[in-house]
Amino acid sequence: MVKKPAAKSADFTAMGVPAFWPVSMAGSLLEAGMELYAHNLKFVEEEIRIHDDLRPHLATPSKPRIDLRSMTLRDYGSATGIPALVVAPYAGHTAMIADYHKGQSLVQTLLASGIAHVALTDWKSATEDMKDLEIDNYLADLSVAIDDLGGVVNLIGLCQGGWISAMIAARFPAKVRKLVLAGAPIDTQAGNGPLKRMVNESPLSFYEELLTLGGGLMRGKFMLQGWKNMHPEQHYMQHHIDLYEHIDDPAYLKKEETFESWYENPIDLPGRWYLQVINQLFKENRFAKGKFIGLGRRLDLKDITCPTYLLAGAADDITTPEQVLDAVKYLGTPKELLRQQTVPGGHIGLFMGARNLKECWPGIAAWIAAQ
Repeated sequence: MVKKPAAKSADFTAMGVPAFWPVSMAGSLLEAGMELYAHNLKFVEEEIRIHDDLRPHLATPSKPRIDLRSMTLRDYGSATGIPALVVAPYAGHTAMIADYHKGQSLVQTLLASGIAHVALTDWKSATEDMKDLEIDNYLADLSVAIDDLGGVVNLIGLCQGGWISAMIAARFPAKVRKLVLAGAPIDTQAGNGPLKRMVNESPLSFYEELLTLGGGLMRGKFMLQGWKNMHPEQHYMQHHIDLYEHIDDPAYLKKEETFESWYENPIDLPGRWYLQVINQLFKENRFAKGKFIGLGRRLDLKDITCPTYLLAGAADDITTPEQVLDAVKYLGTPKELLRQQTVPGGHIGLFMGARNLKECWPGIAAWIAAQ
């Protein structure tokens, strides 16, 4: 075992910039023995692999059912019973969040918990010809996906996939048998989370300037920088220290590579769609207020009367619990058909966390499957 010197935070200040990785270590390598040299070189190679080479992949074999402009609809399991359609977040990362890793996948958990047929919206990264797509375009494609699945689904909306799922349930109530909203910002002005404060305090011109820089698209790399800046000490310092200290641990590296392949590879969003979301849904809270127009009609949450399950993370600083659970004030679902649950942990852990996949989601799957 290589004896490693204690890692000081000052030694890693330049580590956030790939070009500085070899430079920042050069001095110590001159004095180190070959074993330490090899250890440090392995660390550099792993950093380059994580940030440059890895790409996200869904964990479970699936069949592409239909290919639409906004998504590929993927099929899992067998075409038996009413399918559960998982609407992945369209917020800058791929649908891998719902099918993360073998043994740690929401899709696999649902299949193993009594739901025979699962489908997933595998959203596409927006290209330049998609910059003027609107929320209506995504509602229309999701409606087509439901029709292709037989016309009725159990809808599971994750994060930003939650409000679009709720919109579908409000616009086409007959298409949704049961609705799950997990970490979904329905009442975007509830609570006092950092994301709400950032949106409220930043003028719309700020986002318009970002779109100009992105050629009409909200570039995933811009959003990734913003997310990292919410916890800079973790992303720009502690991450590299942890990796250095575990560089000889294959299990740790595998776990790290899987996560970073998803997290470090964001997707781009249509600029017009993004401005609608920021201004109409987050700043003005139109959907919760019953003022949002979707596919030609005013959408009212009171038109959602199907059984509904609300799931929130107690420490979620992306979608605070209030933004999810306050939906009960607006839904038309009878109280006896409403379920609410708050689980420990933050945002990503709601969908990818091993504990929630083991302890929480099998119960939700049983609730979905029940008559």
